[in-house]
Amino acid sequence: MYKYETHLHTSPVSRCARVGVRETLEFYKSIGYDGVFITNHFLDGNINIDDHSIPYEEKINFYFSDYEAGLELAKEIGIKVFPGVELSYGGTDFLVYGLDKEWYLNNPQIMEMKKTDELTLMMECGALIIQAHPYREASYIDHIRLFPRHVHGIEIINANRKEEENAIAEIYAKHYGLLTFAGSDNHAGAGQKKLAGVCTSEPICSVEDFINKVKSGETEIFTLANE
Repeated sequence: MYKYETHLHTSPVSRCARVGVRETLEFYKSIGYDGVFITNHFLDGNINIDDHSIPYEEKINFYFSDYEAGLELAKEIGIKVFPGVELSYGGTDFLVYGLDKEWYLNNPQIMEMKKTDELTLMMECGALIIQAHPYREASYIDHIRLFPRHVHGIEIINANRKEEENAIAEIYAKHYGLLTFAGSDNHAGAGQKKLAGVCTSEPICSVEDFINKVKSGETEIFTLANE
């Protein structure tokens, strides 16, 4: 089986990430992963930008800089790197796959859209959208928000969340007939103690291939201890 990380943060783009792209990719390569999706916090989340008055295009260029660095390093390290995005809305997060840098550059209006309208637009443009850790509790989260009509699936295993949070996420996904998904939410590279992701019997060759495999049930979710 081919293993893939689906929920990954890297420094310097994600402010909360503690490890850079090279170290992160070398770690995943060392434990036998075939590829990773870099899903840093987007402009509406914990992105490492202090001056929010800078032009939108400049922000997007910075946002994709870790992914682009990863693409170059991937050739040397021997691991596949794919792009993703983690959108945020008051502590509610969404993993988005299938939209490239050009799409974001051409759609600055998303920063002013209501979140449900933004998610709808992205889905109409071919994106796969997964609500990440939907039952996460934290001091900075005022309340839990659920979007069953505006996502394809639910992250029912997040390696950094409590078992009870993941368990109720699985019940929620099954009740609404949503896709089930897993990811590590790794901010620490090799320091991540528990991993989660998806695996496939055939290698993923592109983001579009990944989306097709997820939607057709050709992926399996897994967890893995990093000891």
